[in-house]
Amino acid sequence: MTKRVALMGMHLEANSFAPTTTEQDFRTLCYMAGDEMLADIAKENPSIPAEITAFHAEMNTRGMDWEPVPILITGAEPGGPVDEAFFQRTKAEMQHRLRDAGAIDGVFCSLHGAMTSTGGDDPDGELLEMVRDLVGPDVPILSTLDLHANISERMVEKADVLVSYITNPHVDQAERAQESADLMCEIWDGMKPEVAFIRLPLVSPSVVLLSAEGPYADLINYGQQMQTDTIANVSVVAGFVYSNTPMNGIAVIVTARGDKQAARALAADIAERGWADRTRFRKDLTSLDDAVSMMKANGEDESRPGQIFADVADNPGGGGRGNTTYVLKALVEAGVQHCLFAVFHDPALVRAAQAAGEGGRFDAVFNAETESEFSQRFEAPAQVLGLHDGKMVGTLGIWAGRSIDVGPMALLQVGGVKLVVITNRKQCADPVFFQAFGLDVAKARSVVVKSRGHFRAGFAPYFDNAHTFEIDVPGLTSPVLKNFNFDRLPRPVYSLDEDATWAGPAWTED
Repeated sequence: MTKRVALMGMHLEANSFAPTTTEQDFRTLCYMAGDEMLADIAKENPSIPAEITAFHAEMNTRGMDWEPVPILITGAEPGGPVDEAFFQRTKAEMQHRLRDAGAIDGVFCSLHGAMTSTGGDDPDGELLEMVRDLVGPDVPILSTLDLHANISERMVEKADVLVSYITNPHVDQAERAQESADLMCEIWDGMKPEVAFIRLPLVSPSVVLLSAEGPYADLINYGQQMQTDTIANVSVVAGFVYSNTPMNGIAVIVTARGDKQAARALAADIAERGWADRTRFRKDLTSLDDAVSMMKANGEDESRPGQIFADVADNPGGGGRGNTTYVLKALVEAGVQHCLFAVFHDPALVRAAQAAGEGGRFDAVFNAETESEFSQRFEAPAQVLGLHDGKMVGTLGIWAGRSIDVGPMALLQVGGVKLVVITNRKQCADPVFFQAFGLDVAKARSVVVKSRGHFRAGFAPYFDNAHTFEIDVPGLTSPVLKNFNFDRLPRPVYSLDEDATWAGPAWTED
């Protein structure tokens, strides 16, 4: 009998310190429903979340007699809490479409997991609850999650299986969706998922949460090694501290095949390892003065190896506005040469560059229309080196092979810096932003990116860890957590509170 699977989801990594994320923000990045979803899946370079495409492909590869039932998928660049009215309209639209879809045998959700709204802390849990209420207790609901998700008890209760990414930078969305498809088929064949969930009073800045090395990588790797015939999935979910919610904290979710005690034992084991290692969840940054000194030396001495510097405090991938000027201003004032910089989000500046035309010179005013606490105005002479429509296909890392549209963009020469300016906010996680203007990253003396960690996958062919630096400047995504007023986190919580304690999961006393 044909298995009918609903496909749906909503993506937002919410930073409570950033401006509200609006309906227009979602519609700018991704908003598709019904057959529009299937049409995008069929494209050579789709823009729909990779999890949806990969789940669809895996079900086809398995030779399943199945029917995809596209409901609605939407997502916005990371930003502030979603406008509550838009969220409720979107949830209602999903509910309406799911109800009208008829009998459903399974639901696959593609969620980020760190969404908040202006009216609540747990929209992801609300969506899963709505789906469960509609399809009933016997229809499997599986959802992929970003590893920066904030896990609520409701999310765990309403879904049969939650599958988080295990790579950061996130390059395994397809694999996790394929895993979800496999587990859904197992459930149809009679497998009963038993889930154990633990949340630790432990939060960390995102720059520490890499999967190649470090304390978080150790937890992920251990969990993957412990997957067996009994253990179906291990998700060690780091959370997104800037969401500032009561659900914040590194979470462990273990799904076992019919064995609750095995799930509990492994979840407790992993959580205890994480808590014992908590002092390693810290990061040393490079001062702005030191970063500028290195870049100035790079520009003056071609024998020095190229280096990449990340403005991690203004990461659009974590809610940063992509337009702080601390680093750029310091580079220009220091006379740094032969530096590539991407991407600066400033629609008004792009329009000014278009008015000047290629080759034109003008007095660039940064943040002329959007000056705020961190996004301060800066003025400097500039020359327009190139203009572009902003439509590209990712080449490396998290966006490889996927359509990107940042709206009109311009390449400016500002002092000794070649700067890419864009219309639609996005982090620089792919060298395509430079390549679109014919710039060769391999020949760059210094590269500056506004990104937190995803740039590591995109720029890995050019820079190793020894030549990668994270700059300590102010911003909405600063890794220096003491800079923020976390008034919603469960306290005490490490590392904000050195005296935080954890006594282990309650069930260890069962």
